Amino acid sequence: MRPGTEDVLLVVDIQNDFCPGGALAVPNGDEVVPLVNRLARAFSHVVLTQDWHPTGHRSFASSHPGAQPYDVIELPYGPQILWPDHCIQGAAGAEFRRDLDIPHAEMIVRKGYRIRIDSYSALFENDHNTPTGLAGYLRERGLKRVFLTGLAYDFCVRYSAEDAFAAGFEVVVVEDACRGIDIDGSVAETRRLLATLGVPSVSVEGIEAAASRARTA
Repeated sequence: MRPGTEDVLLVVDIQNDFCPGGALAVPNGDEVVPLVNRLARAFSHVVLTQDWHPTGHRSFASSHPGAQPYDVIELPYGPQILWPDHCIQGAAGAEFRRDLDIPHAEMIVRKGYRIRIDSYSALFENDHNTPTGLAGYLRERGLKRVFLTGLAYDFCVRYSAEDAFAAGFEVVVVEDACRGIDIDGSVAETRRLLATLGVPSVSVEGIEAAASRARTA
C-alpha cells in the first residue's frame, strides 16, 4: 500500500507522559518512535496530534473527590474513564518525545484543552460533535486517505480512525507502529471494530516496500 500525494500520516500523541516513565504510560509506547520516524519518510504529508490538558481537567481522577484512576463516571456527553493527571499544558510530560524526528510535519493538532470535555479523537472531542478542525484542514489540502500510527491504539488511534472513516476519508491503521493500553479487552475490541468498518491494518515494512518499488519502477 504505497503512500501518494493525497495521503497523510497522522501521528497520534507520541508524548512523554504516554511513554515508559510517564504519568499515563502505554506499555512499550516508546517502541513506536523509531518505527514512526522510518514510516514518516515515505509520506509527503504528516500531521502530529498532541494531548494538551489544562490543570484540573474534568477527565482527571484528581478532579473528582474520592475517585480513582480508571474509574468510570457519567458526564453530560456520556461515560468517561478517569485518568491520572497527564499531558498538562506546558509541562514536560506533554512534550513530544525528543527522539521523534519528523521535521517535515506540516501541522500539530492540540486536543483536550477544553477543561470540561475530553478528546480522544483527532477530529472530534468526546461529545462527537465539537470538531478540532482537522477534517476541514485535510479536505482543503485535498488529502483523502489517512494512515494512523501512535498512542494509544485502543483509545486515541481508535477514535481517530472511527471519526475519519465517518467523515468520509479512507482510513488505514499501521498497527505495528501503535501500542495499546488494553483496559478490559480494549485492544481486541478495537481490532474487531476496525475490521467491521473495513479499515485495513498494515505494517511499516509493507508500506516501505511499496514505496521502494514505486521509486524503482
